[in-house]
Amino acid sequence: MEYEHVAHTFGPVYDARSRILILGSMPSVKSREQQFYYGHPQNRFWKVLSAVLDEEVPGTVEEKKAFLLRNKVALWDVVASCDIIGSSDSSIRNVKANDMDVIINKADIQTIFVNGGKAYELFVRYCGQYVEKDKPGLMKLPSTSPANAAWSYDRLRDAWKSAIGAVL
Repeated sequence: MEYEHVAHTFGPVYDARSRILILGSMPSVKSREQQFYYGHPQNRFWKVLSAVLDEEVPGTVEEKKAFLLRNKVALWDVVASCDIIGSSDSSIRNVKANDMDVIINKADIQTIFVNGGKAYELFVRYCGQYVEKDKPGLMKLPSTSPANAAWSYDRLRDAWKSAIGAVL
């Protein structure tokens, strides 16, 4: 496979009541096809977050948006555009970051949770101004990606529940 320049083509989900912001790196090929977050059927994001928030797993894009807003969760990605091979986070280069002010200045964000090590690394590198004092807290969560096979579903759920439960 070769590098492809990819732009993020769908916006963040949030409203003024959002208290936590969950950030991924860049949408996968499947997510880009579906024009919404965590579209790969093997990604455990929706299953884990539903368990954390004690709700049924939403199915449609509209159900997912309503689920997020109802639970005061904002969702976006660090990267606005980059060069990437397929869905491989480790291949990401030539990054242009999203402007986090879009959400942070309009919502009541208390904590930023970053889904996985690469997303965390990119956030700190390109959005480091948001980790200063008087800014929302920042926490790296284990990735829900199927590539993170070292983490079982139960272990992921428990780690996410411990972190997010402390805020919501």
